[in-house]
Amino acid sequence: MPQLRSGVRRGRQPAAARRDPCQNTQAPVFVRSTRRTAGRRNKDKGGVVKGEVNAADILTEASDKAVDSDRVEEVKEEVVERKMNGNDSGARGSDKGVGAEDEGTAAPLPERVQVGGSPAYKIEKKLGKGGFGQVYVGRRINPPNPNERTGSGAVEVAMKFEHRSSKGCNYGPPYEWQVYNALGGSHGIPHVHFKGRQSDYYIMIMDMLGPSLWDVWNNNSHMMSIEMVACIAIEAISILEKLHSRGYVHGDVKPENFLLGPPGTPDEKKLFLVDLGLATRWRDTSTSLHVDYDQRPDVFRGTVRYASAHAHLGRTGSRRDDLESLAYTLIFLLRGRLPWQGFQGENKSFLVCKKKMSTSPEALCCFCPAPFRQFVEYVVNLKFDEKPNYAKYISLFDGIVGPNPDIRPINTEGAQKLIYQVGQKRGRLMMDEDEGGGDDEQPKKKVRMGMPATQWISVYNARRPMKQRYHYNVADTRLVQHIEKGTEDGLFISSVASCSNLWALIMDAGTGFSDQVYELSPHFLHKEWIMEKWEKNFYISAIAGADNGSSLVIMSKGTQYLQQSYKVSESFPFKWINKKWREGFYVTAMATAGARWAIVMSRGAGFSDQVVELDFLYPSEGIHRRRNGQKIFTLRPYAMQEPYPEAYEMFGASIEVRVVRALLSSLELKRPNGAEFLFTGSKKRLPMVPSSTESACCGCAGQRC
Repeated sequence: MPQLRSGVRRGRQPAAARRDPCQNTQAPVFVRSTRRTAGRRNKDKGGVVKGEVNAADILTEASDKAVDSDRVEEVKEEVVERKMNGNDSGARGSDKGVGAEDEGTAAPLPERVQVGGSPAYKIEKKLGKGGFGQVYVGRRINPPNPNERTGSGAVEVAMKFEHRSSKGCNYGPPYEWQVYNALGGSHGIPHVHFKGRQSDYYIMIMDMLGPSLWDVWNNNSHMMSIEMVACIAIEAISILEKLHSRGYVHGDVKPENFLLGPPGTPDEKKLFLVDLGLATRWRDTSTSLHVDYDQRPDVFRGTVRYASAHAHLGRTGSRRDDLESLAYTLIFLLRGRLPWQGFQGENKSFLVCKKKMSTSPEALCCFCPAPFRQFVEYVVNLKFDEKPNYAKYISLFDGIVGPNPDIRPINTEGAQKLIYQVGQKRGRLMMDEDEGGGDDEQPKKKVRMGMPATQWISVYNARRPMKQRYHYNVADTRLVQHIEKGTEDGLFISSVASCSNLWALIMDAGTGFSDQVYELSPHFLHKEWIMEKWEKNFYISAIAGADNGSSLVIMSKGTQYLQQSYKVSESFPFKWINKKWREGFYVTAMATAGARWAIVMSRGAGFSDQVVELDFLYPSEGIHRRRNGQKIFTLRPYAMQEPYPEAYEMFGASIEVRVVRALLSSLELKRPNGAEFLFTGSKKRLPMVPSSTESACCGCAGQRC
């Protein structure tokens, strides 16, 4: 684990020097450090300190190592903290880890099972094991009808055991029991006949089913016919529609969780959806409205291969996620492989998510019949709370299966009502492969094109008029010129950004700062310089990193911060952010350089709440979902070399005053080779910034003001 350093002191030198792979080890890098004071704006600036530093001599700290089956890779992390002014140091001991359940001490299974008024059963072979229990065959003892194969009197049943100390039973019976109770009788959901607790186990007795779709695919030389997969699509969509109509999403749709009925019975061609341990509600029970949007990047639910991109990113589950997982299931059964299979290591989930979001429906469904591509396009473009058009999706596949439902490889009777709803629309849907929707729908903008876009993103904040200026595409050698010119005009740097080793900066007259220093350095970040300025009561107010590993750090006096801490890491440190949130810190700046993150968190930021939004494409939906009481304040991108998302920081400005003028608040551009985003959002109540006494112009030279 990285070592947390508190206090104002210089960091220890590492035991051995190591080159930073993000930095240019050939050419020397110039370091500029300039201090400016409000009371001496028009006096001698004191010159620019210049020094030549060979990037190969830069020392970095290695505090973590990530190991996977293919390689050993050092992960560099650095945590630095400035103590709070006053008596409260803000220091805290290391957090205690959450105690893990001890699975090795689980009690043996009972030899004879009888719960909830059920007949007596003996345990036979094991059928499977999952994250929420293990399933066995149960054979009825002394059955009155030895030939009974279905229903509550069946000779053979499936019995699911969950230990009372397992993670799903901390507060009593498993959550899955509630879901089965709510879905009782739903089409495609197996019947639960008995349930109860015996000894140390919660036991659920349900219908015995046949092989899973994975078993069928695996036993058929990893192949399935187009008609078979199309029938699976039709019936699976129907099952999900019925499930969703009850207010639930399954959360783990995959071939292993679709089972056929028992062989040799009338149900052997029926499809069933099992394992509801990850099911969640998309509809609030108290309001009957859609649940609120949220995202926790450190939370993943599902199976990596088939999970939706939104599930990878920790977003609240909704109906679209089940359908996206079904789309991946169908393509897997048809093609035998998905493009993101084979990733390994600690960051596998991020790598897979990145690949999913960069794979267009055309690329994913090459060599597949057109309806499969159309289905993928529909479901990956669904919005969080959008109601899927199940009937339309079914109609896509109805044209490539046999006309007689009785001889289809999968029983599709559950979908007949939905098929009937679209009637003659099927022909029109099949004729136009590129149609974005029916005649009664607006065409949708596709969100997964298979290629990143390059764009500037500018964000505006409502403020009273003030003097403001911004510069972009600024080379290192011209940076000091622009800053000194702004200094002469009474401006302070409020935001900085970088792309392709060029800088962008915004300078304002209304920042409220009284003093400011900055450093352009080959370090990311230059810890010794930052700690020296912390000692003089400067706080980091803006940072940016360049592709070559250099950084631009702005530190100011006159901020409202009381304490500050930053972390440099090769992965986005959400767990560290979450820990600092609990300590009263909020994200106030972030930057990337090459493949490294720098996150700055401060106490006294004035925020009342903050969220993090993670995405591998421009997070349009997340921004719009969060904008109620929250506004983007500054943006940060992340390079594409590593499987981590770009950083988009969203800070609140819930200002209850009259809007006088909207001025440019911050800007950033999406990297040409990047396709990943992250923003954090905060709610904040800010005082109105007074107008500048020198100028009330926004920089338009009087053309608009």
